[in-house]
Amino acid sequence: MSQLQGKVAIVTGGGSGFGEGIVKLYAKEGAKVVIADINKEAADRVAAEVGATALAVKADVSSRADIDNAVRACLDKFGAVDIVVNNAAITHKNQPMLDVDEAMFDRMFDINVKSIYHMAQAVVPVMRKQKRGVILNIGSTAGIRPRPGLSWYNASKGAVNVLSKSMAVELGSDGIRVNAICPVMGITGMFELFMGLPDTPENRAKFVSTIPLGRFCQPSDVAAAALFLASDAAEFITGVEFPVDGGRTV
Repeated sequence: MSQLQGKVAIVTGGGSGFGEGIVKLYAKEGAKVVIADINKEAADRVAAEVGATALAVKADVSSRADIDNAVRACLDKFGAVDIVVNNAAITHKNQPMLDVDEAMFDRMFDINVKSIYHMAQAVVPVMRKQKRGVILNIGSTAGIRPRPGLSWYNASKGAVNVLSKSMAVELGSDGIRVNAICPVMGITGMFELFMGLPDTPENRAKFVSTIPLGRFCQPSDVAAAALFLASDAAEFITGVEFPVDGGRTV
């Protein structure tokens, strides 16, 4: 049997990158999926590729109204919310910490951290009523072993990692599991911003050399972790920082 048969999931930032990988694997494993993305065209494309078990919703995750709308659309269409993957994120360009302006700092914390506050307000009451639920927050190796140049981004992901543990402790008695998935850098839309350098073979090689398994993270890697942690096979796993990093944080 498919690992997520009969389950309903919301994936933020599901229109591209890691989020798209998660959406497609979840659908393949039997889940109905709401793709919540600020880029509606991208969400529509992924939904069309998945078929009738997917629903695209335009959502800026820093907006409580947009999050409420996505959750409402999920309940109206599919009748439950079993799994939420808080995946949408942005970064500032790799640069000295004092060069990042306040507007960028605020926007990044709104999207990377406050979005989880908004989503928790919207879905925890639903999951409590159901007596079950899984929340997966996409953190980062940046929140475990930070490096210079991405200080404020690192801080936002450190918040996501610790928040996930705290939520797990608080919500465990409600039957809600919460885990953080911590990927290393992948070739997604934020790749050049993470490097802070032109995307050349030489610069890629420099970054790959810090990853023992010798390659960047792929959407399929994150999706596989997200599938396991959302499935019943992980029913006794909560509050973990799950590195998907080829050994980067060792």
